[in-house]
Amino acid sequence: MTKRRIFSDKFKATVALEALRGDRTAQEIAAKHKVHPTQVTTWNRQAIDGLTGVFSDKVWRAEDNEAEVKELHAKIGKLAVENDFLSQGLNYYRQGIAQQCPERR
Repeated sequence: MTKRRIFSDKFKATVALEALRGDRTAQEIAAKHKVHPTQVTTWNRQAIDGLTGVFSDKVWRAEDNEAEVKELHAKIGKLAVENDFLSQGLNYYRQGIAQQCPERR
């Protein structure tokens, strides 16, 4: 029994682009890349279906990224303040123990 071949996204895109150009048939492209013609047709259809999302999602992604970046910056600031506060408390605690037990220095 033969193993299933796994194709990279780059390979699929290359085959789909060749099919989109239309200067060769699916049979010719399949023979060139050693895949089944049905697979070429499937990747071509997926490329066509995915093209609408390429152009419409750019604006939404950019806005989502900006909001996410702002949220993450706020979280970083909050964590930095908490870290500073806790490290100061730890230093005071260590100084207190050092004064009580001089041999622990």
